Amino acid sequence: MSSNSNVSRRQFLKTTTAAAGLMAAPMFIPASAFGANERILTGHIGVGGMGRGNLGKFLDKAVAVCDVDSKHAQAAAKTVLDKKNREVEIYGDYRKVLDRKDIDAVVVSTPDHWHALTTIHACEAGKDVYCEKPLSLTINEGRKMVEAARSNKRIVQTGSMQRSAANFRHACELVRNGYIGKVHTVHVGLANTNDPGKLPADSDAPSNLDYDFWLGPAKVRPYNEKRVHYNFRFWWDYSGGQMTNWGAHHIDIAHWGLGKDDSGPLSVEATEVKFHPEMAHEVPEACRITYDYGDGVKMIVGQGQKDIQMGTRFIGDKGEIYVNRGVFKASDEGLQSMKLKDSDIRLIESNNHHQNFLDCMASRELPICDVEVGHRTATACHLGNISCRLGRKIAWDPVSEKISGDAEAAEMTHRAHRAPYVLG
Repeated sequence: MSSNSNVSRRQFLKTTTAAAGLMAAPMFIPASAFGANERILTGHIGVGGMGRGNLGKFLDKAVAVCDVDSKHAQAAAKTVLDKKNREVEIYGDYRKVLDRKDIDAVVVSTPDHWHALTTIHACEAGKDVYCEKPLSLTINEGRKMVEAARSNKRIVQTGSMQRSAANFRHACELVRNGYIGKVHTVHVGLANTNDPGKLPADSDAPSNLDYDFWLGPAKVRPYNEKRVHYNFRFWWDYSGGQMTNWGAHHIDIAHWGLGKDDSGPLSVEATEVKFHPEMAHEVPEACRITYDYGDGVKMIVGQGQKDIQMGTRFIGDKGEIYVNRGVFKASDEGLQSMKLKDSDIRLIESNNHHQNFLDCMASRELPICDVEVGHRTATACHLGNISCRLGRKIAWDPVSEKISGDAEAAEMTHRAHRAPYVLG
């Protein structure tokens, strides 16, 4: 992202078009041509908290780091230098990373409101993409990301890395194969919203942050230290609170276990919604949201609900399974060590989410949390937030991907992007 915040629409579109035009020449050589992923090179867009963590998984392949906060970018470059004794290029403008012909893939760890543009432009530039969860800021963005990945034949992995943990996979395989009977209810528990304390007065942005480019497609509003970096996730312009933060993890596991990676609910209804009394942040602090899938299965997402634990609980007519990070509990103790039969459904096995992405770059097979999967999970999160914000039930068609009978709710499935940071 640029050190010059005064990017004109013409300059932005000219640069983007140039990057997309490079697709005429072969920019990606499958890693399988060289063996063991040795020749894959990565660029990293957004290298703050989660971005630094993702960088650590690709240290041997990273050749470029990019951030609108120069301190983040410099610290990330120092990490590579300290751990690998080599320098990487530092950028403030992600389009310059996409212009590099030697880079095969980018890792997108920006705030959520930048996920769509960076991912779509990367696909158009011939790069494969590892994009942090939640995949999108809106439902419309997510569908456009899927379309960009498919039309440009790109591998796009969503960073919902719980799919690459053995306990989550085992739980979902047991559920899929009926070991707890017919599932009728799934509980998904969210973390409480971080209390930011009293919102300070707006101020000038620090010199190390290109704030206008940080805002990007979001509407212009004054800088406030409680709305940027980690705290971005608690403001509607940039994210969707703990629903899109932890919900993107635990709803993802619910969909995996229920076999609904390519579908979604028919209705969504939020109740018991509470917001911060002084609006120190915009997103809910508590809620209870019921998703009806139309086949006898209901998913209840709870934040601040005593009966719903953080994680995912599958409840069937013959038993229950609860799974969370490092946790597997079942009503039948034997389920934890149970071996599947040869005839049972087996799910994709991955024990390393980042390596799965690299492996799929080589094989060109869809990764364990493909862009379509990430989009469907994010869609459920966005629908829950729409119901919370409007205070009413939402009817959803997962085939047409449209809200019916509610024009105001339907309008919230997309959002205008500030020029020149617009979706095509």
